[in-house]
Amino acid sequence: MIQKLQASFLILMSMLMVFTTLIISPVKTNAESFDVSAGSAILVEVETGKVLFAKDPDMKLPPASMTKMMTEYLVSQALAEGRITNDTQVIASQYAAWMGTHGGSRVYLEAGKPYTVGDLYEGVAVASGNDASVALAEHIAGSETEFVKMMNQKAQEFGMENTHFRTSSGYPIDEIPEEFRPNIDGEHGMSAKDAAILAQKLISDFPETLVISQQESIMFEGIEFDNWNYMVPGLIYEYEGLDGLKTGHTDKAGYCFTGTAERNGTRLISVVMRTESEQARFLETKKLLDYGFSQFSKQELYPEGYQIEGESILPVVKGKEEQVEISTNQPISTVVKNGEAESYSVTYNFDPDLLNEDGALTAPIEKGAKVGTMEVTYNGDIDYGNINNTSSVKPVDIVTTSGIEKANWFVLTIGSIGDFFSNIFKSITDTITGWF
Repeated sequence: MIQKLQASFLILMSMLMVFTTLIISPVKTNAESFDVSAGSAILVEVETGKVLFAKDPDMKLPPASMTKMMTEYLVSQALAEGRITNDTQVIASQYAAWMGTHGGSRVYLEAGKPYTVGDLYEGVAVASGNDASVALAEHIAGSETEFVKMMNQKAQEFGMENTHFRTSSGYPIDEIPEEFRPNIDGEHGMSAKDAAILAQKLISDFPETLVISQQESIMFEGIEFDNWNYMVPGLIYEYEGLDGLKTGHTDKAGYCFTGTAERNGTRLISVVMRTESEQARFLETKKLLDYGFSQFSKQELYPEGYQIEGESILPVVKGKEEQVEISTNQPISTVVKNGEAESYSVTYNFDPDLLNEDGALTAPIEKGAKVGTMEVTYNGDIDYGNINNTSSVKPVDIVTTSGIEKANWFVLTIGSIGDFFSNIFKSITDTITGWF
């Protein structure tokens, strides 16, 4: 009986200890436990292209109106090159007018009526007008078919490996009458990663895009159109710092959204695809952006003048000094996850053309002369890579901290004589050693 009571007491105490531990030490979340309710998603820091989170980012899905980001890019490029201006008149075709009277988002263009490029661009970026997209495409390239060819060529140029366009608007091509249908084969689709690449290019090359995309609404031909992006300030899901970009919806891809926001000098791009509702695409975007802004920050990993211990002195030949110090000529900063600053290491990569076979520099050497680069490696557990397939931390130059003059002819001559006799002595020594 006593043994049973002791056993029961021990079990009770064990349960109490476990319960107390749970109260005192709540379960902590780690990076691997973070997730979003989307079939495919990605979160990217714009300046470096570093991927902060990814979930099936290469899944190719029909992106619907997120397609228009490429249309915006090509129109912005034509504006920058002076081929068109915001005041250029565009005459709406029968095809554009058909888009203006049928399904999907539109700004109700009328055939034969002139519209300005500036108004049509707003119609694309804010109201997501399929008809406005067609009108701009036809004006720039002569036909939507030729414009879509330009879109696909630009996608290849950007390294968008899981993207193929068939229309300028993302409107389902099978629902377009054959007389208007662009003559482009294949399956219309884009991955979340490619959407992030496109968004990065768009806002980096043409930042004025964000001035337009952050508007709550626009007036087009006397009609007010609300922004489909409900996360811009003033709308229902407003998010601090969010100023773009494009929503989209198809039955296959679900509700999609490419968003971007900037806080404290850091700009992030998020993409969600295959969310379950219009509300969900904004809530999951908020979750992604909150994660990025709360868990990551720009940090200086290595200051200017940094030297790797034990590797920052190089021998020098034919100089008044026999060695020279090296260091970095600028600091190294990047976006770092909280607590992971120690997960980075550096190595020198010397220019082989500047060093002799013994690893020495040859005088004369100027102060600040570049001798190679210092490269950074991430040694943490989770590395999602970079959307541009490059290092998220750019290498910096390593330079000499002082100048070394070339030794005068007398010193060089004495040195050469010394080397000559030293080599003779070594040869004789080696020969005699070989006898025995």
